[in-house]
Amino acid sequence: MESIEILGYIGALFIGLVLGLIGGGGSILTVPILVYALAFNPVLATAYSLFVVGVTSLVGTIKNMMRGMIDFKTAIIFAIPAFIAVYLTRAYLIPSIPKELFELGDFLVTKNIAIMLFFAFIMLLASISMIRNKREEPEEESSITYNYPLIIIEGLVVGVITGIVGAGGGFLIIPALVLLAKLPMKKAVATSLFIIAIKSLIGFLGDIKNLEIDWTFLLSFTSVSIVGIFAGIWLNKFIDGKKLKQAFGWFVLIMSFYIIYKELIT
Repeated sequence: MESIEILGYIGALFIGLVLGLIGGGGSILTVPILVYALAFNPVLATAYSLFVVGVTSLVGTIKNMMRGMIDFKTAIIFAIPAFIAVYLTRAYLIPSIPKELFELGDFLVTKNIAIMLFFAFIMLLASISMIRNKREEPEEESSITYNYPLIIIEGLVVGVITGIVGAGGGFLIIPALVLLAKLPMKKAVATSLFIIAIKSLIGFLGDIKNLEIDWTFLLSFTSVSIVGIFAGIWLNKFIDGKKLKQAFGWFVLIMSFYIIYKELIT
């Protein structure tokens, strides 16, 4: 196994560790690891990311289901438009984007560059959300209410974004569940993980007919990430998740600028 491939698998372990430690965020590293460490093109990398994110989130979801932490009614209201949007994005929108988009002087903006720059922008938003980390949450006993139109619109938007960049979008879903459905934070995180798992795997189904999938690599990479999520859940008992989340936010911020530099300068 080449050293660059070993680095990629270490990255897979790190993805799982972060997901286990802070309940989200790790998936946003999957695409950069696949693109820059393992040299996959961004379209295939975002497809693989959906599978890795979906399966690892499913592991966390099963644990949350056993603890009774998932609000299934809220999940269904939010998830149905998200499922539809992510599937259509992967099956039809991504394949329809031309390989060459436009020129800025001597610089040619390609489909791959555009996807990575949009991904960097999403990472930037996610990093700010993690660094601030000052979200107020409803009381545990407060009644759950539903702003149906806004939840559906948010579901559609998150579905399209997930379809384009291959990340779970937890930093968008969790505030929506807290603010629009008035879920307590712990239930919002657990419900978000359930939505991410199903949405990501349905999005991946939209890729199967358009891309050639290396199942041996994908399953081995995902398996390493699952080992990481169990290790992260265990380590979470000894580490302050809030401080860790802010530190990881700064790391994601640096990564977003690295992607912009890599795509535009080098």
